[in-house]
Amino acid sequence: MDSLTQIVLGAAVGEAVLGKKVGNKAMLYGAVAGTIPDLDVLVRYVADTVTTIELHRGFSHSILFSLLFAPILGWLISKVERKSEVRWKDWTRLMFWGLFTHPILDTFTTWGTQLFWPFDLRLAFQNIFVIDPLYTVPFLLFLLLAMSRKRSDPKRRRWNAMGLWVSSSYLLLTLVLKGITYMKFTDSLEAQQIAYSAIATRPTPLNSLLWTANVETEEAYLIGDYSLFDSQPIQFRSYPKNHQLLGELHKQDKIQRMIRIAEGWFTISERRNQLYFNDLRFGLLSLDTDETQFVFSYKVIPESEGIRIEETEKYDTDAQRLLGGLWHRIWGN
Repeated sequence: MDSLTQIVLGAAVGEAVLGKKVGNKAMLYGAVAGTIPDLDVLVRYVADTVTTIELHRGFSHSILFSLLFAPILGWLISKVERKSEVRWKDWTRLMFWGLFTHPILDTFTTWGTQLFWPFDLRLAFQNIFVIDPLYTVPFLLFLLLAMSRKRSDPKRRRWNAMGLWVSSSYLLLTLVLKGITYMKFTDSLEAQQIAYSAIATRPTPLNSLLWTANVETEEAYLIGDYSLFDSQPIQFRSYPKNHQLLGELHKQDKIQRMIRIAEGWFTISERRNQLYFNDLRFGLLSLDTDETQFVFSYKVIPESEGIRIEETEKYDTDAQRLLGGLWHRIWGN
């Protein structure tokens, strides 16, 4: 999830663990813990694109990381907060839950996490977008209400618990919506007599009303959208795999690693003699029926000693086009 959401979750967890003893400091340290796992993005300054993608939501988002670093961070806080009556063990407990709930929440997104690192297993339930105001805004409001109360005020813990309850309930609701929309997609494929080997569904950006599906067929991937307000049949657009365009490059280590990262959901496109590796899991840049540009697209650049993978640049106008199309599409076809 986005940084603000993880800060809010970490702060709420910190309050639940130690708020009664240390007040707003519990929220502060919980927020810090909720931020720490995402510091893995700093690796992009020292590593190539493929390695950076592989490491994102890896070790720092694992149970092992939480178990190893919670005692260390708890000890550091106990030294800073020497005047506090809270013991090292309590600070460790706060930091563990702040660190651990971060990757737990991330498992519900499309990117997922390697919760059981070093095992090569990325959990991605794909039932909530990485930024969802319906999850974050109510959660933040309840947290602010709790923060405004003294630590001895029973309403403080009540407001905080309400925020955790409401946000968790919404998360469970998105799982139900994923099941409902999955059935809509598969029923539509059956009605249209489309043979397919795999299907993956996920919500579109910033909402849980409009969902999209990637469908694998023999020669192409199909992409379709479904809103809970739709009244017309789902239409699927076809995107050829074009895997053959890679030629001998298919054997390159970085290409094989990119295929594993994309979990097989990728196409190859060519523009102006430049090959692009397109990760289908995160969709297209817009909802236009003639859109061919994917959110995560990477240049495949041959070099004297192998290849270089470079992510294509995104622009503010891309986000504007997507948001405008989303707003209209959410309300039905």
